[in-house]
Amino acid sequence: GLVLGIYSSEKDEGAAQFTSAGDAFDRLVSGKLRELLSVCGPSLKKGKTRIFHGLHQDFLSVVVVGLGKKNAGVNDQENWNEGKENIRAAVAAGCRQIQDLEIPCVEVDPCGDAQAAAEGAVLGLHEYNDLKQKKKPVVTPQLHGSAESEAWQKGVIYAEGQNLARYLMEAPANYITPIKFAEHIEQKLRSFSNVKVHIRPESWIATQQMGAFLSVAKGSAEPPIFLEIHYLGGANTNDPPLVFVGKGVTFDSGGISLKPSSGMDAMRADMGGAATVCSAIVTAAALNLPLNIIGLAPLCENMPSGKANKPGDVVRAKNGKTIQVDNTDAEGRLLLADALCYAHNFNARAIVNAATLTGAMDVALGSAATGVFTNSSWLWTHLYEASILTGDRVWRMPLFEHYTKQVTDCPLADLSNIGKYSRAGGACTAAAFLKEFVTASHWAHLDIAGVMSNKDEVPYLRKGMAGRPTRTLVEFAARMPQGYFH
Repeated sequence: GLVLGIYSSEKDEGAAQFTSAGDAFDRLVSGKLRELLSVCGPSLKKGKTRIFHGLHQDFLSVVVVGLGKKNAGVNDQENWNEGKENIRAAVAAGCRQIQDLEIPCVEVDPCGDAQAAAEGAVLGLHEYNDLKQKKKPVVTPQLHGSAESEAWQKGVIYAEGQNLARYLMEAPANYITPIKFAEHIEQKLRSFSNVKVHIRPESWIATQQMGAFLSVAKGSAEPPIFLEIHYLGGANTNDPPLVFVGKGVTFDSGGISLKPSSGMDAMRADMGGAATVCSAIVTAAALNLPLNIIGLAPLCENMPSGKANKPGDVVRAKNGKTIQVDNTDAEGRLLLADALCYAHNFNARAIVNAATLTGAMDVALGSAATGVFTNSSWLWTHLYEASILTGDRVWRMPLFEHYTKQVTDCPLADLSNIGKYSRAGGACTAAAFLKEFVTASHWAHLDIAGVMSNKDEVPYLRKGMAGRPTRTLVEFAARMPQGYFH
């Protein structure tokens, strides 16, 4: 199979414009492709496809995909590079057409941006079907032509990183338990000599006095794990690292503050923060990025039992602050409180944490963008610029003192784990809570609850857990060395 791009005509001058690969193929078949396109309906809109059979013996099926306007570039209203997004969506649609025909291999037109084309192909074909007997046929995308092969390969690695996060999030909670999660990541990193993985057991967590994290874990029969990854890609192993922290609740029932049963199965993806940051580190290692990164993931389940946290219980975090657990379903911030304290041991260049933290984040932005709460404009700028390239967008949210007051005004302890006005600004009060455990001057909290899953909003992702914003984290890390001294 072959996927070729075509740009939409600027005005109505008729003939749409092929990419250079499309032009070359059209010449190869003596103009037959252009001729067929002109007689089969209106010109191709972006993201739409036309399929032709029997044009050439090497490619029995050719899918032409609409790329939209040529030289689309960055759209300031949309905060992303529209050209790249158009390529991702178009290529994904084309590759799926080839998959429907059960053709095992597809060559993809680089469409002027081989990295975006590779991302579209590899992300667009991914599906979690490990546990099904009936699987879709496997299709292997390859670059059509020899130019831009390095960019293509980079795109494949970025997309495989996001697919790893999608896999971990989508898999059932009885398959991805805390220990299984840690082992899966360890196995992915085994081949890299510059990576160390520490799978810390419950006894270690207790020694570290991570009382908040342990209070959540104790409600489940599944033992907790603290996963610690050291990727040493920097010129000097002592260079201050970028520290990633990810919430790793492998199943969240809500605990004693039990969630409603409808849709609770999606809470197998409540380790999305851990999945995206760990996948970003696996990707950084595959790309051999020239910086040091440390990944921290507190992993456990949040379950109701005779041992579970009870509303009103008070627990003590690693830094000595006491927390009143008013709602046991506001558990992610308890794990992160201890992990963020621990993150300060590494003389970090910056600390970036990701978590499917609040339903309120989904209410605020839906699945359009990840909410970023940060005390550092420098860090915000880097995340924002990275997200324009990847199309996996971020949006800045406030860390006002206004919200801090709502979590520090607590009857029995230093902090309450929910804001005193309960639902108002829930994503912001959660971020304000985390800020109480941060002294570093470059810290960002990414609330990824809204981007956890995809229905049909991102056209190049199938329905299911999205693995967002893994590529933005990777792109951010890739840009870090240049912006090392701000």
